[in-house]
Amino acid sequence: MIEKDSLSSSDRYFDLTIRNGRVCNNDGSSYADIGVRDGVIVALEPGLPAGKQDVDARGLWVLPGGIDSHTHIEQLSGMGLMCADDFYSGTVSAAFGGTTTILSFAAQHRNDRIPDVLADYSRRAQEKAVIDYGFHLILTNPDQQALEVDLPLAIQSGITSLKVYMTYDMLKLDDYQLLDVMAVASEHGAMIMLHAENHDMIRWVARRLLERGHTAPTFHTVAHDVLAESEATQRAISLSRLLDVPILIVHVAGKETVQIIRHAQKLGAPVYAESCPQYLFLEASQTDALGMEGAKFCCSPPPGDKESQEAIWEGFKDGCLTVYSSDHAPYRFDETGKLPKGEATTFKEMANGVPGIELRLPLLFSEGVMKGRLTIEEFVALTATNHAQMYGMSPKKGRIAVGADADLVLWDSEKRVTVSADMLHDRVGYTPYEGRELQGWPVQVYSRGRCVVRDGQLHVERGSGQLVARNRPEPVLQHKPSSGRRVFGELLGLKKFKNNGYE
Repeated sequence: MIEKDSLSSSDRYFDLTIRNGRVCNNDGSSYADIGVRDGVIVALEPGLPAGKQDVDARGLWVLPGGIDSHTHIEQLSGMGLMCADDFYSGTVSAAFGGTTTILSFAAQHRNDRIPDVLADYSRRAQEKAVIDYGFHLILTNPDQQALEVDLPLAIQSGITSLKVYMTYDMLKLDDYQLLDVMAVASEHGAMIMLHAENHDMIRWVARRLLERGHTAPTFHTVAHDVLAESEATQRAISLSRLLDVPILIVHVAGKETVQIIRHAQKLGAPVYAESCPQYLFLEASQTDALGMEGAKFCCSPPPGDKESQEAIWEGFKDGCLTVYSSDHAPYRFDETGKLPKGEATTFKEMANGVPGIELRLPLLFSEGVMKGRLTIEEFVALTATNHAQMYGMSPKKGRIAVGADADLVLWDSEKRVTVSADMLHDRVGYTPYEGRELQGWPVQVYSRGRCVVRDGQLHVERGSGQLVARNRPEPVLQHKPSSGRRVFGELLGLKKFKNNGYE
């Protein structure tokens, strides 16, 4: 993986060199020095001369900066609750955890105009973010204006991923609407991200639980039965196969859902999937905690059991699940988030989601790499490289290579940390991973050659992050559409984006 630049010896000066570290990408590792100029890697080879800033990484791993492609930052929920983190605290927390790029959600609510939504989120991030960022659009109103004008323009501007919900009263789309959105994404070259849970299953069970006085947080898991996720996933895959449109199922939780996705991939379906720390390191039983404390562990879909955790690990290992994100949903444990009605809050009224943006990478490094469940190369693929490909950020992001942005993280594999809420940099006030002992920690973080974190201190200013220019997605798994689907599409007058790697 050693690369050399084409500069003459007289031009070989660097703003930054990182020397003597073990450099790793998704396809291998080697000992090499990294030379950076103007925020870009311009040399990658042994024996580089010292730069203006010279870093000795001896004994450390040098990995691509993490990309977290599923975060909820400064976002108003469908229930009207604002999350705890804004684009400053959220990106600071991400950086301290080894992440150098986030993709967050610009959420359209039913009466919002898409251009206004995107402009609003862009302004807030530009003023506050300390690392690079981009957006997915949450789409809740696929009317004629959206389908024919606003979505094509948004995709052309670099919003090349759209999230849609199959549940939640204020967010969900029906199957007909999902097909409309998929057709637009197919024509213009965007990735569809789906929150897959059967809305009516959840609604039916929840009503009966509440009627019988079962209101505590633990009944959130009962209402969100594992079948709600697996049924909706199967249906979403069928819709995508009808139009031969790539989709990505977000925050996969259950064993049966993993099996459904794997089977669809074997059939050649263009389906991809993501999972998150809560489905590897939390369990449904934790919502049984005394009183309302169980609300701290409630998210949708809920964490599963040991068998589901093993299925997620297997999915990451065999490539069925291609990206590992935080789904950082930062709600405080008070009336602004988890407990809008205090102790009287029912499981249907509390804010859904758990924080995890800062611990996403250390958890997987400790429990995956250091315990032999994942190779270091697989870790890089799941936390950086695959995100860059899936969301149109290659080749600038996700790899340590000449010409790529100098997003670099130095990891100390021997450093041991006991997790506590007090050590984290978000504004949530608690962590569901309190007290965990982790081995391996990001000790220096660089974004486009800028030192962001070193010696436990932040070294960049508010608003110094940049919007990432995103291209069309490049799915990690190759998909070949069937001739039957082609003929079907031609009969319906469907158009396919020709240069997006899907065909």
